[in-house]
Amino acid sequence: MTIRNGQPARGRFAPTPSGRMHLGNASTALLAWLQTRAAGGTMILRMEDLDRARCKPAYSELLIEEMRWLGLDWDEGPDVGGPYGPYTQSERGELYRDAIERLKQDGRLYFCYCSRAELLMMANAPHGLKSEGSPPRCGCRELSEEERRIRAEIKSPSLHFAMPDRAISFADGVAGERTFLSAGDFAVQRADGIVGYQLAVVVDDIAMGITDVFRGWDLLDSTPRQLALFDALGADAPRYAHGPLWLGDDGKRLSKRHGSVALSELRAEGIAAERIVGLIAWATGLIPEPEAMKPSELLPLWSPEHIAQEAIALPAHWMDLLRQQ
Repeated sequence: MTIRNGQPARGRFAPTPSGRMHLGNASTALLAWLQTRAAGGTMILRMEDLDRARCKPAYSELLIEEMRWLGLDWDEGPDVGGPYGPYTQSERGELYRDAIERLKQDGRLYFCYCSRAELLMMANAPHGLKSEGSPPRCGCRELSEEERRIRAEIKSPSLHFAMPDRAISFADGVAGERTFLSAGDFAVQRADGIVGYQLAVVVDDIAMGITDVFRGWDLLDSTPRQLALFDALGADAPRYAHGPLWLGDDGKRLSKRHGSVALSELRAEGIAAERIVGLIAWATGLIPEPEAMKPSELLPLWSPEHIAQEAIALPAHWMDLLRQQ
C-alpha cells in the first residue's frame, strides 16, 4: 500500500464540522490515521464545510484540538497549511466550478427540475435494483429546449450527473469485493448553487493526490458514484476502505443527539485519551481487550482484515471500561 503509481501513500480524514466530535468520528479518524501512518504515508486533514448553515468555525477548532488530544497528527491541514490548500471546502469553490464546467462540456450533466420530494418518491417507488435492475431517471434529461424553458419559469434547476448504465465493482479494503448495479443519477449542484458532496470530495481528492481513503460504512454506497466521477474527470480513484458505524443505546448511528459520547464531555469527566483510543481499538477489532493505548502503539497491530464489518453497539458498561485505571 505504500506506493501507488510511483507515488507514496496519501490518506485523509475529512470531517464535517457541524457539531462536537463523538466516538464514531474519533473511530474513523483513528483508523484513517493508522492506515496512512502504517504505510509511511502523508496524512491530510480537510474540513468539509460546504453546508454553511450547520458548519461553524468553533467546531473546526474544537475538532482540531480534540484530535491532537487523542494523539493524532497530520502533515497538511487548515491549521498547518500545505502545498494543496486551502484545506477547507468553503474556500475551494473555483475548483468545483471548473469541474462542473468540464462535465457540462463533456455532456455528463443535465438540468433537473424535480423537487427533492419528487426525487425521494421515485427512489422509494416499488421497483429497484434487485427486481428490475437500474432505477429509472426522472426524465429531465430528455426534455426539449422548450420544455426546459417552461420548467425553469416554475423552478430553478439543479445539475445532475448521469451515471453510466453499467455495474460498478471495486475492492474495498475492509468489506471486500463489492458490486453496485446502479447508484442512480445525483446532484452535483443544488438549485441554490451549493455544490454537492459527491463532486466536492472527488475534486478535492484529485487535487490533493489522495491515494487511500478510510471512512465510515455509511459512505460505502457513495463509492460507485465517486468512482464514476473520477472516471469522468479522467483521474485515478483512491483505494477505499470503510470502517464500522457506531450505534448509540437507541440502536441508531451515533450523532450529535448522543451528547454523552461527545469527546468534550468525556474529557471534562477526566477520561484519559489513551482509554478512548483503547476502547476504539478493541471495539473495531484491533486488540482483544480494551486497554489504554496511544495511537502510535497501535501501528504495529494495524491490519484492515481485522476491522469489524458489523456496526458497533456500545455495551451497557462502556463508561466503566473508560473509567478503569
